[in-house]
Amino acid sequence: MDPHEKTELVVQGIPASKGIAYGQVFLYLQSELEVPRYTVDAGKRAGEVARFERALVTTRQQIAQVQAQVKKNLSEEEALIFDAHQMVLEDQALISETIRLFETSGLNIETCFHDVAQRYIEAFAQIDDEYLRERATDIKDVTGRVLRVLLGQAALNLSELVEKRVIVAKDISPSEAASIDSSAALGIVTDGGSRTSHAVIVARSMKIPAVVGLRSLTSKVKDGDWMIVDGYDGLVILNPSQGTLLRYGKIQDDKKFFESRLMTANELPAQTLDGVHVTLRANIERPEEVGLVQQYRGEGVGLYRTEYLFLNSPSIPDEEVQYAAYRKIVEGLAPAIVTIRTLDVGGDKPLPGDPHLIGPEANPFLGFRAIRMCLENPELFKTQLRAILRASAHGKVELMYPMISGVDELDRANQLLAEARVELKLRNLPFDDKMRVGTMIEIPSAALVAEALAEKCQFFSIGTNDLIQYTLAIDRGNNRIAHLYEPAHPAVLRLIKQVVDVAKSLQIKVSVCGEMAGDPIYAPLLLGLGVDELSMSPPLMPAVKFLIRNTKFADARKLADEAMQFTDPKKTYALLEKFYNERATVE
Repeated sequence: MDPHEKTELVVQGIPASKGIAYGQVFLYLQSELEVPRYTVDAGKRAGEVARFERALVTTRQQIAQVQAQVKKNLSEEEALIFDAHQMVLEDQALISETIRLFETSGLNIETCFHDVAQRYIEAFAQIDDEYLRERATDIKDVTGRVLRVLLGQAALNLSELVEKRVIVAKDISPSEAASIDSSAALGIVTDGGSRTSHAVIVARSMKIPAVVGLRSLTSKVKDGDWMIVDGYDGLVILNPSQGTLLRYGKIQDDKKFFESRLMTANELPAQTLDGVHVTLRANIERPEEVGLVQQYRGEGVGLYRTEYLFLNSPSIPDEEVQYAAYRKIVEGLAPAIVTIRTLDVGGDKPLPGDPHLIGPEANPFLGFRAIRMCLENPELFKTQLRAILRASAHGKVELMYPMISGVDELDRANQLLAEARVELKLRNLPFDDKMRVGTMIEIPSAALVAEALAEKCQFFSIGTNDLIQYTLAIDRGNNRIAHLYEPAHPAVLRLIKQVVDVAKSLQIKVSVCGEMAGDPIYAPLLLGLGVDELSMSPPLMPAVKFLIRNTKFADARKLADEAMQFTDPKKTYALLEKFYNERATVE
């Protein structure tokens, strides 16, 4: 039977790696590990712990081999993914909790390790930050390897793919992604995953189109089905018609042409048609991303998420470790500004180095997190503040606090910063005494008291992800209400406008570092509202810069004025989309 006579099915997912692929499906269905559960005789318990320790050593060796393979076939940057995997194996909390559970329960070590690891996986899977949520995938991948070693099973991989196919799976672990032969994989499609998953990072490095977040697609696909993967718009088309195939041939040519124009524009200044310069800065998590900021011509860093350093360490990093990491970024990008956000963990982001510091909570998004946790642990907080201050001696640094809800918290944070300055002076350690200090605006209460906050800081950075979530009472991870998450909601836009107006009246800088900043549909609106800087993931810069260069600042102002008149977010979005389409197609 001709495959194209089957009914065409179009499924919307999340665009993860650009490009368009067409070919037959290789359905990769991984079975769940079955972990036996039994009691170990008292006389054999010492041997059980030794068996666990041997499995950890073997797994370290396996990961080192995978890392070497990735470094050889892709690059050193992609190989760094597996540093996080090695850190999981060195996580003393994970190891000691497993042994403690074994000693108290007497159950076999596989069961104890699986149960403890599952608690970690579930905790990280609930994290609101997409990038950090992917740590659950790291832990699942590594613990799965350890369990397979303990059970004497072979590690899963995709090296068996020998002919050109589109890989369709429920999810793909970093280790499995590393085993993919780029000459055999046409595209990658998964039920789960996100734009920041390690499998997606590998796919981008291999220049393989990828779409993720397709939920139950694996249940609708058979081995050998024909499929189009549209990594630009996040579409998967199963059994496409001849008309769809012809249309996608033209789309692929157009997309490649448009992408080349984006990269050409990225080499030029971010300047509007009427001569207004717009500052575009980068959001990063690791010192190794300095090269990405430079590659995409970012004017420094608008948000360095320091929690990555804490969440990937078996113990809480001391002042010297933090200082070295911050210094590497600051020196690498000098004289450009690097804005370092203080620790944003808590509730849904347990600290591996001290799992008891932040316990489980019924409602972690409204709980003991970010600045609240830091203010209750002043020595931990001052250690970080001293490290950031010391890094400021090596370039241009700004510091900002997350999750500030009011003046009292800002006062207390600034007092601890003042104490950290005094402590460094007593140690004769250099730092920039004029380092600018700002606060993130991501809670509605902070937006409403912006004028009072502005008297005690030098800049604002609007975190639109949380501001939208808290303003609209929307849990973005809840699929039943995700459709209510609307950046164009009038309440959100009015809060942003209020913060910008306060900043302008008091002559302090205001930036946006949430997802809205990196979306070329929303970027002109933010500029029209008066935002000074946009900060985003580096690969998003070309599209935003292209639109800026095809827009008059005066038109962005008119767009913002018109958008503020709407009360229906769908109409607002339609207005923004029309503005974008008129400029994204300019020759």
